[in-house]
Amino acid sequence: MSHILIVEDEVHLARGLRFNFEAEGYQVSHVANGEDAVDLVVQQPDAFSVIVLDIMLPGKDGFWVAKELRRRNIFVPVLMLTARGRPEDVLKGFESGADDYLPKPFELAILLARLRSLLRRAQWTKGAAPVDGAASETAKAEVISIGGKTVDFTRLELHSGGEVIRLTVMEAELLAFLVRNADRPVSRKQILDQVWGLREDTDTRAIDNFIVRLRRYLEDDPSAPRHLLTVRGVGYRFAGDENKTASE
Repeated sequence: MSHILIVEDEVHLARGLRFNFEAEGYQVSHVANGEDAVDLVVQQPDAFSVIVLDIMLPGKDGFWVAKELRRRNIFVPVLMLTARGRPEDVLKGFESGADDYLPKPFELAILLARLRSLLRRAQWTKGAAPVDGAASETAKAEVISIGGKTVDFTRLELHSGGEVIRLTVMEAELLAFLVRNADRPVSRKQILDQVWGLREDTDTRAIDNFIVRLRRYLEDDPSAPRHLLTVRGVGYRFAGDENKTASE
């Protein structure tokens, strides 16, 4: 049985979420602040299938919770709930390590659909078949080799020698998008629209932060990238092993 942790300080909302999740057959736990959430998950890192995480919490906020869990190498899927629906806040959530977000108020059917999607992703990373046979674009990319490193999009893992780096869903989706468009420059606006579904007037600086992280994972020398190249005035371009050039 999938076990969902709700991190929400609004009592009536937490009760409603618990009722509906349990009606769907899920096991549910609840905490009301970020510090308790991190303590609980650290104590039981394999106990939870998904964390439904509010951003606006007393004390440490949801951004801190997601970032702290990822810092501790805990990769339970995180669905953020936010009353702050600005694209900048959404990107901040992704940068913190969230896997999905949903602005308040939301429809229950949409929340449950997002929850099931995260549960499928969690099953992929454990090597199980998707519960309904569905597959995301990232999963379809499967396994590729880049500069002697192996990226397993199904498991959200990057293998470099004996080291295994866990990718967030957003990191994997961005890398998969660049790989699918290999040798073609893609703009930051295209990435916002086609990877994250955000509008064109969103601040694009978060994209650069994601690229910096991916370069640290992939490149032998992140300061002189050979695969994730900057195209000045445009955005980025992926170059595979057979077509490596310096940044333009």
